[in-house]
Amino acid sequence: MNPAGPRHIPVLGRQAIEMLAPRDGGIYVDATFGAGGYSRAILDVAGTRVIGIDRDRTAIAGGFDLVDRSGGRLTLVEDRFSNLAEICAAQGASAVDGVVMDVGVSSMQLDQAERGFSFRLGGPLDMRMGHDGPSAADVVARASEADLANIIYIFGEERHSRAVAKAIVAARKEAPITTTRALADIVSKVVWSRPGEIHPATRTFQALRIFVNEELDELHLALAASEHVLKPGGRLVVVSFHSLEDRIVKNFLVERARAGGGSRHLPEVNQAAPSFVILTKRPVTADDDEIAANPRARSAKLRAAERTAAPAHAGAALPAWPVLDDVMRGG
Repeated sequence: MNPAGPRHIPVLGRQAIEMLAPRDGGIYVDATFGAGGYSRAILDVAGTRVIGIDRDRTAIAGGFDLVDRSGGRLTLVEDRFSNLAEICAAQGASAVDGVVMDVGVSSMQLDQAERGFSFRLGGPLDMRMGHDGPSAADVVARASEADLANIIYIFGEERHSRAVAKAIVAARKEAPITTTRALADIVSKVVWSRPGEIHPATRTFQALRIFVNEELDELHLALAASEHVLKPGGRLVVVSFHSLEDRIVKNFLVERARAGGGSRHLPEVNQAAPSFVILTKRPVTADDDEIAANPRARSAKLRAAERTAAPAHAGAALPAWPVLDDVMRGG
């Protein structure tokens, strides 16, 4: 395919496609379609088919032209990527040759002030990747001080989470907090940073975005779903942008690649056969040229693995962290 106009190149896009190794006749899932960078690269290989998923209907609408040019090889679905197994089955592809995902907020979303993801752009305090459910403003307005502190500490790794939560609760008694700048100003009064360090509100905004979109739960579920849909020899490629995401991906792959067996001190335990072989012993990171061209690449880490013929492992419970529905109910 040779689409007109500039092509969006995802962070670590070349390395991700090399790891995915698309081939003629293969079926691939672009689990985070975004601007379509992965899908375009996969479709450049003759005979491939792509199922693109995105919960953001703006991204889906932006991909209609690529669908038209794909000759029927690209299908776009507006949905959460945690549902990729059901999506694949509905598309007649219960087994696929590869899954690629670029997790977290996209550059397009960050650059749209009206989406409310960035404190650097004035806009409504929204942060929803989709178009339903509570917004960040709703969480800030209704969550208890204890819940806010937990959300900001767990999902933002903010050491001053209690002070931030206390400041938010005090401020919302005076007036509703409905804009990104209003929240950033509140946080900046209790969190300080030295010149050259990240903005004081960075971790709080990250925490609220992850919480509102249930991003880490979505990632856990999407990884497990990928294990179920990949054929033997199929590949899983994940690019993440902060330590919370990367830790989830790393732990998932290590657990699924672990061979059974005991030790001289402990008897052999009954353990499921490895369902993946890890292809990246260490995460792939961006080189200096890519970082210079796109500073967001600095924090990117790519991990990849190949599916074995072993059955998928039993699903594990999600971590016991704050849940959106519970917090909004006051539970």
